[in-house]
Amino acid sequence: MLKNNQIEVNGIDIKYKKINKAEYISLTDIARYANSKEPKVPIQTWMRNKDVISYLGLWEKLNNPDFKGIEFTTFENQAGKNSFI
Repeated sequence: MLKNNQIEVNGIDIKYKKINKAEYISLTDIARYANSKEPKVPIQTWMRNKDVISYLGLWEKLNNPDFKGIEFTTFENQAGKNSFI
C-alpha cells in the first residue's frame, strides 16, 4: 500500500524518497522487520558481511567518479573477519 512517501511491506512502513530521478528506501525501516527494537543490529551484521562490502564497492566504482579503489581494497580485505567492525 502506498501512502505519503512510504510503502507498507509485511506490516512494516518503509519510507522512500525520490531525488531527481533516483529513488531511495530506508534501510533502517527494512531492518525493523528483523529487529523492531534495535534495527541497527541487523544493519551492523549486514555491513560486516564480505559479500555486502564487495557489492557496495562495485556500486561505488560504477556510480562514484571520486571512488578511491585502492583505499577500498584495504577495507574490503578486512571485511568478514571477526575483528572487522
